[in-house]
Amino acid sequence: MVVPVSNVATSHLVSSDTVTEGEILRTVRLRVSYDGTGFVGWQRQGKGDSVQGLLERVLSTIDGRTVTVHGAGRTDAGVHALEQVASANIHSPIEDWKLARALNAHLPDSIRILDVATMPDGFHARFSATGKSYEYRIWNARTVPPFIRLYAWHVIERLDLDAMQEASTAILGEHDFAAYRSARSVNHTTVRTITRVGWRRGEGDLLVFDIAGTGFLRYMVRSLVGTLVEIGRGQRPPSDIADLLAAPDRAAAGRTAPPLGLFLVTVAY
Repeated sequence: MVVPVSNVATSHLVSSDTVTEGEILRTVRLRVSYDGTGFVGWQRQGKGDSVQGLLERVLSTIDGRTVTVHGAGRTDAGVHALEQVASANIHSPIEDWKLARALNAHLPDSIRILDVATMPDGFHARFSATGKSYEYRIWNARTVPPFIRLYAWHVIERLDLDAMQEASTAILGEHDFAAYRSARSVNHTTVRTITRVGWRRGEGDLLVFDIAGTGFLRYMVRSLVGTLVEIGRGQRPPSDIADLLAAPDRAAAGRTAPPLGLFLVTVAY
């Protein structure tokens, strides 16, 4: 449950004697972990709770004025983050560790601030980032345990992991990923560079797709996974991944995998 802003006790956190009107004392970096279930995504929207919106609401109360929080990237509704990075300019002289404690005291349990750090001038969570890594998790068995069902795509048919691994090798490097993006997304370029990719087995019947790169298109990871699962089911050959990179056609790629299995893992700087 989110505590209303008006009920957040912050008088002991902000000292007006040390703040000059209009002065920005510092830029802070927030390392944030969240369960995306029930959120409209990272980005604030017209209605519904967003991670960005809740952070801004609490941080603005602590700082005594409106604060804008910038994330390293946007995650869609239902997508999780093991470690998202955000930045904000604040006036309050509150120590970093006290700011992290205050934020966690007034955010829902599904959002946790891992730490806060004061950064050099010019740091920006999005524009300073050099890369990101994601995991996509699949539970590949007839029955999914109840405590996993919100955090993995349940695929009943036994998947051919060797075929999926073979197909994934084509993703490595620089390619045009126009076939693996949201049909509604608008980007000035759809070329991205992938630096690490592959599948691994987790505990039990968990399959994990691991991918890292300098940047990603909206739905890119989920579209790749959807196509790879069709390869694992034997519905298309492993060569389809490379073919769609060479001649991009979103209509020819597989379905977009559901959001609940996707995790933002790290952001590199």
